[in-house]
Amino acid sequence: MSRATESDEMKSEYDFSGGIRGKHYRAYQQGTNVVLLEPDIAEVFKDSEAVNHALRMLMNLASDELKRNLTKNSSGHS
Repeated sequence: MSRATESDEMKSEYDFSGGIRGKHYRAYQQGTNVVLLEPDIAEVFKDSEAVNHALRMLMNLASDELKRNLTKNSSGHS
């Protein structure tokens, strides 16, 4: 095993006295997917609920469009 070096130690300015051990443990166990939004997008979509809502609407629109295209193409018309 390697010894902890000076750079491996916590800096004194870090204060975790108000932290809660295991706060995000269950969510992390289920899997996480962190996405960084660019500032202009983050300005409009303030939280994960807003982002998820917009993405679900986009998925529905894309699904509807895909269904229309498949129906149109399967009827023999172009």
